Amino acid sequence: MLKNKVNYKLLNFLLLTGIVFLMYQTGNLWTGVASKIFSIVGPFLFAFAFAYALYPFLHYLESKKIPKGIAVFIVIGLVLGLLAITIGLIAPLLFEQLSSLFNSIIAFLKELSLDYDLNIGPLQADLSAAFNDIIKSLSKYISDGAMNFIGVSMNAISMIVIGFSAAIYFLIDMGKIRDGVKRFLRLRSKKTYRYVQLLDHEMTNYFNGFFKIVLITLFEYTIAFYIIGHPNALLLGFLAAVATLIPYFGGIITNCIASITAFVISPALFIRTLIAFFILSNLDGYVINPFVYGKTNSVHPIIVILSVFAGGILAGVVGIIISLPVAILIISTLKYFKEDIVDKWKDIKDNKEEKAS
Repeated sequence: MLKNKVNYKLLNFLLLTGIVFLMYQTGNLWTGVASKIFSIVGPFLFAFAFAYALYPFLHYLESKKIPKGIAVFIVIGLVLGLLAITIGLIAPLLFEQLSSLFNSIIAFLKELSLDYDLNIGPLQADLSAAFNDIIKSLSKYISDGAMNFIGVSMNAISMIVIGFSAAIYFLIDMGKIRDGVKRFLRLRSKKTYRYVQLLDHEMTNYFNGFFKIVLITLFEYTIAFYIIGHPNALLLGFLAAVATLIPYFGGIITNCIASITAFVISPALFIRTLIAFFILSNLDGYVINPFVYGKTNSVHPIIVILSVFAGGILAGVVGIIISLPVAILIISTLKYFKEDIVDKWKDIKDNKEEKAS
């Protein structure tokens, strides 16, 4: 009798609303607690993600009958080697070209103000001050072609060391971790196992394609800008490779910077840069990306823009970087559970029609 009188849906809704209200009122407390927890767990989460991204390469080496210990050594050695080359050889060149790039942008603003009688003196002064601060900050860390870690806090160094060490152990045990998760999911639910297997397949394709795209972009843009005679070819190639972390907009930003600096140097270089911009954009969009990613991980540009915008609002730079893989996970989830979602909506609709009749 009492069960028929109590509206449990309304009661659950009120209870949920009360919980959300209390969490909102005590937001500062929960934010502090979450920050402390993330400061402890964060390095290990990043270490696991790093090991997960490198595991396909380790698995490939093991499939070639290379012992696991040697394969792990090769993977870690390549990562450290690339890092050392970037810091020891490329960083000084990038530093020189960065100064030239900043000077070109300031010269572009001066020429723009003279040609069109625009008052952009405050903007020019702010940019000059900002660029000088960046150069001064970088100069503290670059000395004779090597990074100077004196100004880096011991806390940051310890976090990096702990995270990298954890990544090595995660990489060594990644096969066992994956097998353990597979056994657990098979026992619990075959559908959940297939779902996680799908997500793992999509993320593996994404990371494989991403690493290939980074390397291809680095050489592609560096060589292209070197051929057209752009003085900042290496810097622009490096920026283009890093900008692949920002879906859709990274390449546009790099090409805009290249066009601005070329415009300051000469009209001929500006035209060559625009031609290179057009060729590289079409080459990336219609040849390289489809060839690398294939039919997997194909996301509509509107979805990419929306995910980048939402990621930037919710989590800043980190949100922008992880926006594309998160979008891939969400799309894969919707595709996998599409039939269940449609059937659920049909059941709800049928129940409403039955009650109405």
